[in-house]
Amino acid sequence: MIEQYRITLLPGDGIGSEIMAVAVDVLELVGKQHQLEFTFESALIGGAAIDETGEPLPAETLEACRRSDAVLLAAIGGYKWDNLPRSQRPETGLLGLRSGLGLFANLRPATILPQLIDASSLKKEVVEGVDIMVVRELTGGVYFGKPKGIFETETGEQRGVNTMAYTASEIDRIAKVGFETAQKRKGRLCSVDKANVLDVSQLWRDRIEAMATNYPNVELSHLYVDNAAMQLVRAPKQFDTIVTGNLFGDILSDAAAMLTGSIGMLPSASLGEAGSPGVFEPVHGSAPDIAGQDKANPLAQVLSVAMMLRYGLNQPQAANKIATAVTKVLDLGYRTGDIMSSGMTDVGCKGMGEALIKVLEE
Repeated sequence: MIEQYRITLLPGDGIGSEIMAVAVDVLELVGKQHQLEFTFESALIGGAAIDETGEPLPAETLEACRRSDAVLLAAIGGYKWDNLPRSQRPETGLLGLRSGLGLFANLRPATILPQLIDASSLKKEVVEGVDIMVVRELTGGVYFGKPKGIFETETGEQRGVNTMAYTASEIDRIAKVGFETAQKRKGRLCSVDKANVLDVSQLWRDRIEAMATNYPNVELSHLYVDNAAMQLVRAPKQFDTIVTGNLFGDILSDAAAMLTGSIGMLPSASLGEAGSPGVFEPVHGSAPDIAGQDKANPLAQVLSVAMMLRYGLNQPQAANKIATAVTKVLDLGYRTGDIMSSGMTDVGCKGMGEALIKVLEE
């Protein structure tokens, strides 16, 4: 029996439309091979939406996402919109999408692929075998806490304010995702906070500890965020699953991403409550400097499709098929410019897509 899914596509800005085209071709082919049928609806977000409608997240886009089974996002932003007021910037549209869909959990893998180990800036013996999943709380913390803004004090001086705030229930639900993710991996969870100086982090640690009693098969540890950042660079293989708040997760997941040598290889999943659509996207930016030149690496977008199939649509076999195809094209020596090395075959975005399709057809 053919299973049907509605997917909202958000190509966004820069290289977004190029990498999205490759991802859709891969998804359609794997869908046919696994009796999955997809209906696609494209919508505007980010700079493209600003140019067309004057706002980074039109109401029509959010509604399209809400009625879909999953959302595939490419990339947003660019120099063109950097000087707009904060409320009108592309990134505000992304925050609005996360909030509007209730996407409170962000899963960011950082896995060293043997074919690309020399691309890492760290020594081979440091990064070989690294396989980390960062579980980041996505709709609370300092990015969403209130009050926030730039205010004038009684003396007439400007004062910028952002508030880091979490409720017990917000911590509990991301903790649950963290523990359950660790259960499916190697059974080790490291919670990252700053409980030595922040009250909100002390509550975070207390709630994580309380949740741990429900998961006796998961080994829990704690690190302060500054030490965690140092340990990611010093000895990254000690980590399995990391759970942390919005701000710390933003920073640590990017640091973990660069262990792999190319941010162009890494996907992500943003998830909400069961039954609500998730958003699946590469962690890299829109790369406006190479947009339209067929230089983009589409593999992170393609691996985001695999995460969508695995975590959003519960189609693990189709997800595995895509992940295996990515590994195979790397084994065959195909490389885009960002991961190119001596002796490999240099291809563009379209060429990498064609290589993937060929492997999948075989």
